[in-house]
Amino acid sequence: MAGTTVADDGLVEAAFRAALPDHTPDQLAYVRATMGESKIKVFRHLLAGDEPRAQHANTAFEHAYADLVDQGACTEVPGARETIKRLRADGRAVVLTTGFARATQDRLLHALGWEDLADLTLCPADAGRGRPHPDLPLTALLRTRAAADVRQLAVCGDTVSDVRSGLAAGAGLVAGVLTGAHTEPDLRAAGAHHVLPSVTGLPALLDPL
Repeated sequence: MAGTTVADDGLVEAAFRAALPDHTPDQLAYVRATMGESKIKVFRHLLAGDEPRAQHANTAFEHAYADLVDQGACTEVPGARETIKRLRADGRAVVLTTGFARATQDRLLHALGWEDLADLTLCPADAGRGRPHPDLPLTALLRTRAAADVRQLAVCGDTVSDVRSGLAAGAGLVAGVLTGAHTEPDLRAAGAHHVLPSVTGLPALLDPL
């Protein structure tokens, strides 16, 4: 969601700074590099496996992000809502996934008025593991029963971990977008089949298929 269908505008970094006010430049660089991954996994790495500290930092992060959303700092990527509606009108199932906790994902959906926009929404806790593991796209396929083969699955995201997750799931189409965390060279190096300016280019990419 964040960076792909929801404009990030630095909200993830701002929430991270609030969660770990004594962070180092190396820690901030790691956060940027691992955008899209489960946030608790990121904090476990940053805090050297100290589970109580990681849980505390993750809770602080989720609260800080939720506060920013409640303050109106949450907007959609231009055209994202219409794109999702078009995909569904074309008979495709659309699943919105995130590395955030369920409570934060629900806060985002409510702030945007997207509660009923997609066929399904998933967070790492719903799937077992977050990105870059294949669990989220595979769970989307299993829950929606929208296709009989993983090669009919399309994964679209703004991060390297989105791309790696889609490839690990065997998706037939994995597209990166340039509205979020990572650059075109980053996304192509991770193996993206296509790199789009934004998610609004996805329907045209899927139409020939």
